[in-house]
Amino acid sequence: METKFLKIDHIGIAINSLEEVSKLFPIISGIKDVEMEDISEQKVKVAMFKCGESKIEFLMPTSEDSPISKFINKKGNGIHHIAFEVENLEEKLKELKNLDIKLIDKTPRKGAGGKKIAFIHPHSTMGILIELCEHI
Repeated sequence: METKFLKIDHIGIAINSLEEVSKLFPIISGIKDVEMEDISEQKVKVAMFKCGESKIEFLMPTSEDSPISKFINKKGNGIHHIAFEVENLEEKLKELKNLDIKLIDKTPRKGAGGKKIAFIHPHSTMGILIELCEHI
């Protein structure tokens, strides 16, 4: 059974300051409702703004060895990843593995909002970091 992408769940944007984006983004977007979360396992704090059926996720590193900190040090603030919702994350990961797609996560882990997440390695996706997520 082939599992499909259901929708764009969110776009992840790496930033240096949640405080600044929490002030600026509502002014320029008109979106006032924000969910803040500290994801200590991933060494980030997140501000999630709902935009229609999708979200804009701003990620701020909480440690110098955070993957987001490394991204910002190399590329500066900017789009980090695009996340797609899937119906069955474990099944999708098996399908991708069978297609010889390189995975960062071979099994799901906990992400923002309690979702199960896994990342596809950019080497397999023309340099684009893709997150797969499943709402539980």
